[in-house]
Amino acid sequence: MDINFKDKKALVRVDFNVPLDKEYKITDDTRIREAVPTIRYILDQGGAAILMSHLGRPLAKLNEDGTINREKFTLKHLVSHLRRKLKTRVHFADDCVGKSAVKKAAALKPGEVLLLENTRFYPEEEKGNAEFAGKLAALGDIYVNDAFGTAHRAHASTTIVANYFDKQHKTFGFLMEREIGNASRAMKN
Repeated sequence: MDINFKDKKALVRVDFNVPLDKEYKITDDTRIREAVPTIRYILDQGGAAILMSHLGRPLAKLNEDGTINREKFTLKHLVSHLRRKLKTRVHFADDCVGKSAVKKAAALKPGEVLLLENTRFYPEEEKGNAEFAGKLAALGDIYVNDAFGTAHRAHASTTIVANYFDKQHKTFGFLMEREIGNASRAMKN
């Protein structure tokens, strides 16, 4: 990554779509571990990281009354695990574009992490809604896409949000760079 993150807030799209057991404990943290080097790099440079991800398909599995099962699909279940993996302060916003997210992103200090709520709680995410993407983009100074597993989807937090950052303020994370390199080598052989 050729960007200086000092005193910047990096809006990072990660893929934390991890399996959880019935007690909402992570049963395989591979995707989280794969994102740690990118997040650590940002923090070690003196930046802060605002993490966006989805978890499952909450809009496809609504409660009987038609509401989202927030308990099952919340990213809050990942916060303590992230704190242990990153060895730093990890805050949680119970939304990803509302007042809580805006307030917590504004208060974020260098070396800290903010995990936003599940982007798929909003139908605008999978529709690739530009207004929704713009609200996400407003939270950070730099956009980092490190979600290789979702990179093929034209969702608001993966593809559309990148349109709100110029070339000097967007990049791929280490996982994405590695996987693109692997794909390139495979195509050449």
